[in-house]
Parts: sequence; C-alpha cells; structure tokens
Amino acid sequence: MPPPYSRPTCALARSPCGSCGSPRLKDWQAGTTGIPLVDAGMRELWATGYMHNRVRMVVGSFLTKNLGIHWRLGEEWFWDTLVDADAASNPFNWQWVAGCGDDAAPFFRIFNPETQAKRFDPDGEYVRRWAPALSAPPIVDLQESRQAALDAYAEIKD
Repeated sequence: MPPPYSRPTCALARSPCGSCGSPRLKDWQAGTTGIPLVDAGMRELWATGYMHNRVRMVVGSFLTKNLGIHWRLGEEWFWDTLVDADAASNPFNWQWVAGCGDDAAPFFRIFNPETQAKRFDPDGEYVRRWAPALSAPPIVDLQESRQAALDAYAEIKD
C-alpha cells in the first residue's frame, strides 16, 4: 500500500484530477508559459533550488487548475528541484493547493497569477529579475482555464 501522503485524502479528489501527459508540463517546468509570475518562479526554482512560498502556491495552482495537470507531477518536479524538499510537507502542500487534501484550500480557490503579481510584486522587480524577456505568448487563457476548472469541480461534487 502506498504511503498516505502519496494519495489525496479528500474523497472528491480521488476522481481523476488532471492530465498526466500534457505537453504543457514542459512549458511549466521550463518557465515558458507566457505568464510572467509563473515563469519567474519556475526559472528561479531551476536556477536556485528555491522559491518563495507565495510563488509556490501560485505555480501550483496554475499547474493543477489552469493547466489541469495532476498535482503529483508538480510534486515530483518540486522534489527533484527544491533544495528544501521534504517528504511529508511537499506532497501535503501540493494536495492543499490542488484542493484534494484533508486541510486543503477549496478546489474552487484558484490563484490568479496576474492579481498575485500586482499584490505581491507591484513594481515587477521579481519578474524582471527571473523572467526579464518574456517572449512566449500565454499557453492558456487564465479566465477560460479557471472556468474549466470550476466546471470540472461542479461535475465531481454532484
């Protein structure tokens, strides 16, 4: 039997919760999503092995809810790249952000990277440091992907 932290504890989340083979995963990992705060965070992670907790929540929410990619793939990437990865907190934090753990953020809580950047990087210093020359167009429309995630949640809970 797998360890309890390797599977979601919330009954709603035991349903399929995301794609495991999306080509968008590589864009997320490389910081080439076209979403400035997400790209800056992922590039910082690759360069330093670290990322601020607020940015971790944003990139996790983006992966699981905007891209519809399973949280385990994000958890595995963080395990491979974070210098402070922890066998207990890493999977539980991913379950929290994906909305599928015991003490999870509600599934419908979707971090908007643009709002988060305005609130926590108002001068754009962080984004300029880690993603100074973004040229890729966004790989997903934030409003459309948010609505798709909410629609999927509505189907699961009914």
